[in-house]
Amino acid sequence: MTEYAVVKEHPFVSRPHRTLLTLSVPVFFSLVAEPLTGLVDTSFVARLGTAPLAALGVGTAALSSVFWIFNFLAIGTQTNVAQSLGQQQEEQARSMTSLALLLSGLAGLLLIIAGWFLAPWVSTLLGAGDVVLEQAVPYMRIRLFGGPAVILMLTAFGALRGMQDMRSPLWIALSVNAINIVLDALFIPGFGPIPAWGIPGAAAASAIAQTLGAIWALAVVVRKLGWTRNLRLSEARRLLKIGGDLFIRTAALTFYLLLTTRVATQAGVQAGAAHQAIRQFWIFATLGLDALAITAQTLVGFFVGTKWIAQARRVAFYSCGWGMGLGVLLGAGMWVGRQGIAMLLVPPEAQAIFFLPWLAAALVQPVNALAFVTDGIHWGTGDFAYLRNGVLLATAVGSVCLWLIDTTPAKVLVWIWAATVVWIGVRAAWGVLRIWPGVGEAPLGGASSEEQVASSKGRVV
Repeated sequence: MTEYAVVKEHPFVSRPHRTLLTLSVPVFFSLVAEPLTGLVDTSFVARLGTAPLAALGVGTAALSSVFWIFNFLAIGTQTNVAQSLGQQQEEQARSMTSLALLLSGLAGLLLIIAGWFLAPWVSTLLGAGDVVLEQAVPYMRIRLFGGPAVILMLTAFGALRGMQDMRSPLWIALSVNAINIVLDALFIPGFGPIPAWGIPGAAAASAIAQTLGAIWALAVVVRKLGWTRNLRLSEARRLLKIGGDLFIRTAALTFYLLLTTRVATQAGVQAGAAHQAIRQFWIFATLGLDALAITAQTLVGFFVGTKWIAQARRVAFYSCGWGMGLGVLLGAGMWVGRQGIAMLLVPPEAQAIFFLPWLAAALVQPVNALAFVTDGIHWGTGDFAYLRNGVLLATAVGSVCLWLIDTTPAKVLVWIWAATVVWIGVRAAWGVLRIWPGVGEAPLGGASSEEQVASSKGRVV
């Protein structure tokens, strides 16, 4: 028996397509739940007027960005749990998860304290003033009380997905968002003895629903994996190192997307409106790719833990194949449905400049899929520094392309999305080359002949 033979059988070995879909579909629906609930929140608050709606936009933009920063705890936990269980080191998985959850709670508490004082400054920085500022600040302060729950729930979801349990996060996410919608209907306009809270009611609804979801998620993690007080400082340093790499990567991604918006806005109101429509649909369309990436992260992490590298490379191959197939479908759907999207999202005066950049965004979807899925693959191997460097390179190249654009011509939006195609292309190439042929110190580079034979026979030796 070889050192990587720690499992007798895994469903992916004999049924790779079915396993990928079985794991990815629940992840997809759990990811879709939140933006759909955000639309419901928006519809309730929109009835209160433009100022509350603008305040909701300011508050959600600020808090979503902050919560995104702490997503490294979820990503790091998922990778560590998957690899540890592949090594049959359940105690290590339990220790890392316990530490990550503890850090999540502490981060959330610090966020409440800091956010309470910084809420007015952040709201002003995001353009809120007068009546919008007056409503954005209390919204943010109330939502912050759900901050520990949000970060805890993200980390717990990472641990569960590392255990290849994709269904528990789905049911928790659906329940949390259903509770949020019900509480919105009670708190925002008021109902019976419950007074109308307005936008503070929207914040309270979210905070309560997220707290209930965090309690549920923690209970599931403790039941499945347990809890330990035997925490290791070295694991905390490892998580913080992952956090630093992911923070830089996230900052670079955000910088590039903000830069595209800036260039489009400089070209005029019509270009800005059309660009926003393409960008928002692009972000929503990536949810399916995210689901594949999260699944690939778990499976690659597990097989890396077993030291069965050939099988991890097989996960990468099938994941990229499904990702590119989904990218082709997304691109085709975007082009076939272009008229409906234009009518729904684009003002009539901006539609003339919408379709050509929309075509560029549709055509690059298969490449976009490779960028997303290879991110998940490299998360599974723990290759976070490599991903950081790839995004920095892509952002540097893309930013130079944007800087060279003349903002006066009518086709400026085409050039913006051409630059984005380059940006995505660099990210995708960077991710693929680490696997095939395996540049640098590639974690998935070069499986042994014995491993190749084992994979070809579809079994563990």
